[in-house]
Amino acid sequence: MNEIPLYPDSCSLTLDLREYLHERLRKLPEGVSEFTFANLYLFRDKHNYRLSRLVEDFLIILGEDSGTPFFMLPFGLPDKEYLTRLFHDHRYMKCVTHPQKIALETRGFRTIEDRDNFDYLYDRKDLAELKGRKYHKKRNLIKAFISSHEYTAKPLLDEHIPEALQILDKWREQHNSSADYDSAKEALEQSWELQLCGGIYYVDDKPVAYSLGEELANSTSFVIHFEKALIDYKGLYQFINQTFAAILPDIYISINREQDLGDKGLRQAKHSYKPMAYVKKYLAFE
Repeated sequence: MNEIPLYPDSCSLTLDLREYLHERLRKLPEGVSEFTFANLYLFRDKHNYRLSRLVEDFLIILGEDSGTPFFMLPFGLPDKEYLTRLFHDHRYMKCVTHPQKIALETRGFRTIEDRDNFDYLYDRKDLAELKGRKYHKKRNLIKAFISSHEYTAKPLLDEHIPEALQILDKWREQHNSSADYDSAKEALEQSWELQLCGGIYYVDDKPVAYSLGEELANSTSFVIHFEKALIDYKGLYQFINQTFAAILPDIYISINREQDLGDKGLRQAKHSYKPMAYVKKYLAFE
């Protein structure tokens, strides 16, 4: 803990800090997808994440989006004196949970919904079984995929990482976009160190898709950080979505499939799976 300096000093988010941070973040009850060590580490460059602390071990996560400084407080709110100082030094507070929103408003701060960053929560059994009329189209796509292809599904072990990287490279080529490529690549290359787990899928012995994630919300939910599939196979995404949900242990009540980031197509796709709830997030201002 002494490696993390007192505010306003800060330090980089390095892999050796996982031992200190991972378990504390995993036990947070709200299940905010940003608040896992792997997510913070893998997107440290995109958001310029830095770590600092107030008195004792009160952790602050500092960052920048498009040059605008923000801060996050995953483990609660400090006294108003410290909050006022943080708001003075930064444009806003990000990833504010609903309990934090209420507490901040009580203290006189302003909050707004950050709808584009709401996490989508799904009942794990619903995704695994796809029962009822509302999933009729999903089942048809999966049946079409199964009837048209010889497929294999395997746990995403170290020996399969090179093939998963092939999928990721092909995915980038097909979509003509780097998007989260760098973070996804590092997630595969350091999946053991970050303790991420997932599955890899083959058609005719060719690697075509993979999923990668971890548990959160005190082991009641599983978050899918990365899911990549080639566009050549109709019904493939629906197939891996269902089969991965089906093999997850019963301890996971929900599956967190993260944000839509304001993308209309992605929002429609996420709603088509009928989320049971959202992990709502807010922005807070002085």
